[in-house]
Amino acid sequence: MPTSHTLKASPETVHWGHLDAALPPQLTVQSGDTVTITSVSGAKGFTPGEDRLLPEHIRVQNEVTPEIGPHILTGPVAVEGAEPGDLLEVRIKDITLPCDWGWMIVRPLLGTLPEDFPFDHKIIVDLDLENGTATAPFAPHPTVPLSPFFGVMSVAPPPAYGRVSTVEPREYGGNIDLKELVAGTTLYLPVHAEGALFSVGDGHAVQGDGEVCLTAIEACLDGTFELILHKTSPVKFPRAESDTAWITMGLNEDLDDAAKQALREMIALMGELHGMKAVDAYMLCSIAADMRITQLVDGNKGVHCVMPKSIFS
Repeated sequence: MPTSHTLKASPETVHWGHLDAALPPQLTVQSGDTVTITSVSGAKGFTPGEDRLLPEHIRVQNEVTPEIGPHILTGPVAVEGAEPGDLLEVRIKDITLPCDWGWMIVRPLLGTLPEDFPFDHKIIVDLDLENGTATAPFAPHPTVPLSPFFGVMSVAPPPAYGRVSTVEPREYGGNIDLKELVAGTTLYLPVHAEGALFSVGDGHAVQGDGEVCLTAIEACLDGTFELILHKTSPVKFPRAESDTAWITMGLNEDLDDAAKQALREMIALMGELHGMKAVDAYMLCSIAADMRITQLVDGNKGVHCVMPKSIFS
């Protein structure tokens, strides 16, 4: 029978700024098990005072040293029997905000317009958890509905890569920053290392497509995931599914090349699901699929292609 597990963020269970197939698992589960994972977000200087922080967040800030990148990830979680060439299906069952604040920053040399904003700027955003909104702390104080999701959901990179930054999303997932990945959706990640080694973090209270200033409203999140292993899969790149759409992804330093990859992935997926010839799927994408910018700020830019399921009903 499937089992439910919990993995809480702590100095012992997080890795800050890096992904590595050599990281030891903090928990091992069976395919079909569910795991609730808590995460924290933000180094000292980016977050509010300690009176608003979770106790485990204070411990992580004081006891863990960032290495390479900025994201605090909880994990990894090993899935028994996972091997390179398999596929990990991550059903996102629930996402909740444990704190009533988030943070945003602008940094020199980063973001979509570094030449226009060559300075440091930080804000703390109060979150209205009861009403599910955030109000910006600048005039005219716009109110934005919350839509929490994890910016980073990842299996381990190929062992040959060694230790890599959490910044750049790649074929193993990582810092995808796809705002569609809310509770109720599913992410598919090709496995590159023994155990798959699933980690999550980089919680976002809400984000627009593009994440243009460098950050979303960065926030602590708790997530519940059902992890299902598929053996010997042909899938080589992350893809996602909601109740209403299929989503394929492209990641590249060049936005045009990222768009081409996302489109090619959708053409291939339509062949897998519906037996469509490539040229037919290509034309279908032109009339039914939407090409959207996922993010512009993570080194490898992201484009996702969204195909509605309703056209096949």
